[in-house]
Amino acid sequence: MNIRPVLSKDLNVEDFHSYYYLKEELVQFCRQEGLPTSGGKLQLSDRIAEYLSTGQRPTAIPSGRAKTSSVEVITTDTPIEPYFVCSERHRAFFRQAIGKGFSFNVGFQQWLKANSGKTYKEAIDAYHHILEEKRKSTTTIDRQFEYNTYIRDFFADNPGRTLEEAIRCWKSKKGRRGHNRYEREDLAMSD
Repeated sequence: MNIRPVLSKDLNVEDFHSYYYLKEELVQFCRQEGLPTSGGKLQLSDRIAEYLSTGQRPTAIPSGRAKTSSVEVITTDTPIEPYFVCSERHRAFFRQAIGKGFSFNVGFQQWLKANSGKTYKEAIDAYHHILEEKRKSTTTIDRQFEYNTYIRDFFADNPGRTLEEAIRCWKSKKGRRGHNRYEREDLAMSD
């Protein structure tokens, strides 16, 4: 079995991409090397890969912060502002319009950011539609959540197994060179 190499500036980018590193390890490496530590796991991985391949530190990272909204009162006829940001004011509006069970789920956040100019009434309708679609289909897990995807796929293939077995397989898999997607052979490899 391959031993996962320590994340260091001497690691080549191919080896970096071949192994699984926790977000905390990526942040620690960035601090050590004077790289920005902001962003999610994918941004950190991309930043480290760039650094390992070029040796160059980025000069600035765009903050991604949107302009603040100038809308004071939100009604169902109010157009969704450009650079939409999920704020407490927006949350209060949607809770009042939709109910206490409202939450800014990822699908709805994406819809809001992609539909500036539409009304908040259309946003409410979209929220209900997104929830209905979510109930009908399997949730897509974003790429950076490899553990969650692995565990879901493990149980889809092994309905009678335990979480402890799934975690044991995951730990074995992430310590080996290659991708981190579940494969049926992982069960035999973890014993």
